[in-house]
Amino acid sequence: MKSVRVVIVGAGVIGFSTAVCISEALPFCSVTLMADKFSPDTTSDGAAGILFAAQFPDIPLQRQRRWFKDSFDHLLAIAQSQCAPEAGVMLSSGWQIFKEVPAVETPFWSEFVIGFRPMTDVELKRFPDHKFGQAFTTLKCECSTYLPWLEKRFRKAGGQVEQRKVNSLQELSNSFDIIVNCSGLGSKILVGDTQVYPVRGILERCSRLEPSLNKAKILSEWVGLRPSRKNPRVEREVVQLQGRPVPVVHNYGHGGWGVTLAWGTALDTLGLVKQSLHEMASQAKL
Repeated sequence: MKSVRVVIVGAGVIGFSTAVCISEALPFCSVTLMADKFSPDTTSDGAAGILFAAQFPDIPLQRQRRWFKDSFDHLLAIAQSQCAPEAGVMLSSGWQIFKEVPAVETPFWSEFVIGFRPMTDVELKRFPDHKFGQAFTTLKCECSTYLPWLEKRFRKAGGQVEQRKVNSLQELSNSFDIIVNCSGLGSKILVGDTQVYPVRGILERCSRLEPSLNKAKILSEWVGLRPSRKNPRVEREVVQLQGRPVPVVHNYGHGGWGVTLAWGTALDTLGLVKQSLHEMASQAKL
């Protein structure tokens, strides 16, 4: 019988990355992932999954650098392994373009991608409304393939999966010792976070940049509402549930950077779970 029961709420790329990290690092824990929607019906399934990032205003830059580097190194190792086709991870080259020259021309993540450089004038001619661009090789993660691969890895590590809608943390408190909240937009209801809001991708904007899309055959229509927040919430608190203190670790609000930061914030979440376990052990000795 495993001694500590951990539940992860949410089955997107954040939830499954976190579940894999915890189950592989803490084999003495019984780890369950719980969600009402699984691949191919999550927001993550429609993600472009291209690794680059924006800077969050209130999170130390060193922490953001670590999140990006940890995620990039993790996915690069997969891309260079025999697992790459099954996991849906590959190297990809491209541009990031700007209508105006940005205040920071060399972003914090530029040293981690491959061959980062400013675009040449010849390259920029293709995008007449844009004044500046960056060229680099990074990683692309096809989440409709990557999520089932992560689930398989999670189950191999002893993890359990349960399809169930969680309406409140209260309903989990009797069955689990630690709750990990990776519910994305669901956090608005689950933990009353009014700072999380949906952001939608738009085909029209892409078509303006790449006119060849205008007459492309539409195979299906799908909208993914990204769970955005001014800053991702990756932190720990202790909540009184059913009359007892329960550690709750939050990992959500990545917006359009979920795939980019998933493994990095999952490792941070693992560290917060370890802190909770340490505190629980200390309390048990009293």
